[in-house]
Amino acid sequence: MIEVDGTLKARLAVWLLVTVSGLGALLMLEANFATRRAAERAYDSQLEAAALTIAEAVQWQEGRPVVEVPAAALQILATRHQERVFYAVLDSDGRRISANLDLPIPPAARELAAREPVWRDTHHGGSGWRLHGREHDSAGWESQDPVQVWVGHTLSGRQALAGELFQRTVIRFLAMVLLAGLLMLLAMRVALRPMRRLRHLLRRREADDMRPLDARVPEELREMAETLDTLFARQRESRDALLRFTADASHQLKTPLAGLQSTSELALQSREPDEWRRALAAVHDGTRRTSRLAGQLLSLARLRHVSDGSELRPLDLVALLRETVLDWAEREVAADHDLGLAELPSTPVLVRGEPWALRELLGNLIDNALRYTPPGSEITLGLETPGDGAVLYIEDDGPGVAPEVRERLLRPFERGGRQDTHGSGLGLAIVDSIARRHDARLKVSDRQPRGLRIDLRFPPVAGEGA
Repeated sequence: MIEVDGTLKARLAVWLLVTVSGLGALLMLEANFATRRAAERAYDSQLEAAALTIAEAVQWQEGRPVVEVPAAALQILATRHQERVFYAVLDSDGRRISANLDLPIPPAARELAAREPVWRDTHHGGSGWRLHGREHDSAGWESQDPVQVWVGHTLSGRQALAGELFQRTVIRFLAMVLLAGLLMLLAMRVALRPMRRLRHLLRRREADDMRPLDARVPEELREMAETLDTLFARQRESRDALLRFTADASHQLKTPLAGLQSTSELALQSREPDEWRRALAAVHDGTRRTSRLAGQLLSLARLRHVSDGSELRPLDLVALLRETVLDWAEREVAADHDLGLAELPSTPVLVRGEPWALRELLGNLIDNALRYTPPGSEITLGLETPGDGAVLYIEDDGPGVAPEVRERLLRPFERGGRQDTHGSGLGLAIVDSIARRHDARLKVSDRQPRGLRIDLRFPPVAGEGA
C-alpha cells in the first residue's frame, strides 16, 4: 500500500529554509557587530578630529594657557542626531582651562591620557557617553607645559548610525533571500524535470509493455531506473512463463479431450454392446488422467499464487514421511514396484512447513518414480540429518535420466524425453515450487550403479536440533 509522505519539493524547501535561516542568523549577528564597529570607528574619528582641532587652538598668555574653542570643533562634534557634546581642556595639574559640562574625568584616566590616547565609556546625567582624551605639548613664550584635551558626546548618534546600517543590511539580505528563494524554486523545478519525464514515460506505457526503459536520467535516478528495468524483465519472464504454461496446459488438456471425443464418436456409430463397453472403459481411463492433470494444474497454480508462507509451522518430517509412504504402498499403482522406506532417525526431525504442501510434494515424488520406472523397480525414500537441517531423498534403480535432459526436469510438462508413459510432466515442477516455498534446495543426481536420486535439503528450525 502506497502512502504519500509529503513531497520532495517541500522537503528540499524545508531543509534549504533551515540552512538559510541558520546561516542568516549567523550573518545577522556578524552584520550587527560589523555595523556597530563601523559606527564606533566613524564617531571615534570625529572625536579624534575635534580633539586635534581644539588642541591647535590652545594659546599662552602671561604664562597661562588660554583656549577659545573654534566653531569647526563644535561642528565636528555636532551631528544631525542632536547629541549632547562635551569638551574640556585641562592643564598639567588637572585644572580645567575650559569646559562646557561638569563631567568628571577620573585621575586614572588623566594619568593614562598622559601616556597614550584614551577612549572611555561612562555615564553622566542619565546618559551614556563616549569620551576621548589625549595630551598635547603646548609651546608658550615663557614655558612649555602639556595640556589634555577631552571631548565626547552621547551614544545616541552612533547607535542611530549602527541601526541605520544594520537596517540596510537586513533589507539587502531579505532581498537576496527572496531572490535566492525564487532561484531555488526554479532550480528545483529544473532538477526534478527528469523525474517528471520518467513519470510521464511510465504513465504512457500500456499495461503489457514490459520493454526496458528508453530514457536519459541523472546519476541519482540511475538506480531507480535500473530497478524498474529489472522489474520489467521479471514481469516479462513471468508473462512469458505464464503464456508458455497456458499454451502447454491447453495442449495437454486438448490431447486427452480429443481422444475422449474420438472414442465417444466411434462408440456412438457402433451398435455392438462390447464396443460400447470398451469405449466406456477408454473414456473412464481418459477422464481419470484428465482429472489428475487438472488437479496438478490447480496445485501448481495454488503454489505459485499462495500467500507469503505465514502458514508454515514446525512439523515432524519422520512421521509425515512414514505416513505418506505407507499410504502409497497400499495403492494399486504401487503393486508392481518395491516401494519402501530406508531406516529413519529415531527422534523427530522438525522442519517448518505446511502439511498439505509436503504431502503433495511426497506424493508427486512417489508418483513420478512409479510412472517412470519399469515394474519390479526398487523405490526407496529416506531421511538424513547431516547437522545443518534435514535431507529428504528418493531414489530408484530405473533407467535414470540423461544429463542433458536432467536440467529441464523441473520445467512444467517436461517428461525427460519419455513418451511411453501417461505422465503430464508436472510432478517435479510442483515439487520444485513446494521446495522453494519451504526454502529447501532440490538436487537431481545419478544413483550408482543405475537409477536416479532426488535430494531435498530443508533448513534447520531455529532453536531446534535436527
